[in-house]
Amino acid sequence: MVKERARILVVGGGYVGMYTALRLQRKLKRELDRGDVEITVVTPDPYMTYQPFLPEAAAGSISPRHVVVPLRRVLDRCRVLVGEATAIDHAKRTAFVTTLATEEERTGGEQLSYDELVLAPGSIARTLPIPGLADHGIGFKTVEEAIGLRNHVIEQMDIASSTRDPAIRDAALTFVFVGGGYAGVEALGELEDMARYTARYYHNVRPEDMKWILVEASDRILPEVGEDMGRYTVSELRRRNIDVRLNTRLESCVDRVAVLSDGNRFPTRTVVWTAGVKPSPLLAATDLPLNERGRLKCTPQLTVEGTTHAWAAGDAAAVPDVTAEEPGRETAPNAQHAVRQAKVLGDNIAHALRGEPLETYSHKYVGSVASLGLHKGVAFVYGRKLKGYPAWFMHRVYHLSRVPTFNRKARVLAEWTLSGLFKREIVSLGSLEHPRAEFELAAGGKHPHDPTNDPKGSS
Repeated sequence: MVKERARILVVGGGYVGMYTALRLQRKLKRELDRGDVEITVVTPDPYMTYQPFLPEAAAGSISPRHVVVPLRRVLDRCRVLVGEATAIDHAKRTAFVTTLATEEERTGGEQLSYDELVLAPGSIARTLPIPGLADHGIGFKTVEEAIGLRNHVIEQMDIASSTRDPAIRDAALTFVFVGGGYAGVEALGELEDMARYTARYYHNVRPEDMKWILVEASDRILPEVGEDMGRYTVSELRRRNIDVRLNTRLESCVDRVAVLSDGNRFPTRTVVWTAGVKPSPLLAATDLPLNERGRLKCTPQLTVEGTTHAWAAGDAAAVPDVTAEEPGRETAPNAQHAVRQAKVLGDNIAHALRGEPLETYSHKYVGSVASLGLHKGVAFVYGRKLKGYPAWFMHRVYHLSRVPTFNRKARVLAEWTLSGLFKREIVSLGSLEHPRAEFELAAGGKHPHDPTNDPKGSS
């Protein structure tokens, strides 16, 4: 039994935030019913994004709404506050939060007091000071970015189909992806597969007209699936005429020209940046201990080291790997660990409130799966190597089992089934990103198709 009323603040609505709050709802059901416990979730978005499905959403295999899980529906016993934590003073048990109403109210936000803190703000893209990257780069961490990239790729094919300028056509049909991890390889594989299919509906754009370039600074891609499967992935991509450049860096993309460290220059209107992530900047605005990489120092019980009533897991936390043979190793910041850590984290908070001993997080990494497009993939699971259709099928089965809620599982399975029976959807809805453009142009007295206007912004 909880000794006194406890206010639990969960910062972040991603894997760790949502699964921890969901676990707490189940473990503290009686306490919540009695009003002994209050759970508040602060999240910048009212939904959790299942990121492994972003490449398939970009390729049109899954609808965007089925890649996200609405938090208010799933966390029906929690208070979901859409906003961002800007600073945390754990010594005073206070979090400073800005919400959507902050600007309207013209206030500096609000202060939330708590008794137990779960800090899970996740990560952001790790960028480098590369000239032109901020102006022309495209990220791939959110569902908005995934759908925007899909629209962008199809729009580039439209530009190439309609222009008579060979330089514009070449730049439009050149797609550069930087980063050979999961996000980069899967996004490139799925989008190249989608664009190859889409080309059949253009009278003057062929798959061989397009240039797909993968730039990776190290000597291998997909290190999670093992060296052999990484080499197979490189050969498979190259067999599809995808230009894989290892030990190569992007040095500039000024004026829409990708300049690589090997001296090559590619005029392009598409530079997708997937070269890693870094912890949320919120961590630097707390009084909690961080390691040299800016992640929270944690114990195997998922408490923040050297403090009480503070918990963390996922990308923002440096959690000791108790299963590793080498001392001092930490668990990898991936979804597999995040989901399992959230379960232990929720249990441990319940244990702490009831005065019970805490559990130790222990999970040995069992392997990885990756999709390279429709019916193509690689996998390294329990020491077994799979490639091609079997690996792709395992990728789908695994992630279908992991996507939250039965509702989402059923909808994703239905979409996969329908996509197997019917042709791909190849429409671009780029105008959705600027829904007021047509009206603004009309109200401004100019024809919406006036070539001097660019209602969609820079492509």
